[in-house]
Amino acid sequence: MDLYRDNILDHYKNPRNFGNMDKPDSLAEESNPLCGDKICIQIKLQTTNYKLQTIQDIKFSGVGCAISIASASLLTEKVKNMDLAKVQRLKTKDIVDMLGITLTPTRLKCALLSLEVLQKALNK
Repeated sequence: MDLYRDNILDHYKNPRNFGNMDKPDSLAEESNPLCGDKICIQIKLQTTNYKLQTIQDIKFSGVGCAISIASASLLTEKVKNMDLAKVQRLKTKDIVDMLGITLTPTRLKCALLSLEVLQKALNK
């Protein structure tokens, strides 16, 4: 369990893919009014030779608790270079598995904020 907590703290203190990008293809942002978390995700898409769309680059920005920021960091790492069909199939279980800890219902909302924002960005 400590290994997972250390991983969450590492992603919180040193978030991967944090920042903004020039000319994203899509972006979305949402907030969690229960705790004040706010996440913005920007994506750049690429179409491969097989006419498969993938996430070429992804960035996130925002403020939030350790679970919210770590979840966004882990999610952006996971989906970079992933095809959109696979990204759109990501569910709650995938986020919980990435975090590796049991979450209360309140913390689950924090963990799922980045997935909600990503799906919103992809549906624009």
